Amino acid sequence: MVNAINAAAAYANTAAKTAGSGMAPREGLSFGEVLQDAAKDAIGTMQKGEKMTGLAAVGQADLTDVVQAVTNAEVTLQTVTSVRDKVLSAYQEILRMPI
Repeated sequence: MVNAINAAAAYANTAAKTAGSGMAPREGLSFGEVLQDAAKDAIGTMQKGEKMTGLAAVGQADLTDVVQAVTNAEVTLQTVTSVRDKVLSAYQEILRMPI
């Protein structure tokens, strides 16, 4: 259980840093709301990467902007995947605990 909480907290902190939206932790939010905000930021980062790739395909975007957006999307995807793996591992550990 501690692993799941630590993984989720790490994801929230990492997503806030990598999303580039300037999201700072706000007081008064529940843990679920923090995770929801982080997930929304991650989705926004992924969508920006897709949009910039599409613009580059038709020649309407600067190459450095495209590379930056795609790199941010890649880091976000790696972070989300890592957190998912940690949460699943913690859940399986909880299931193996004797009652």
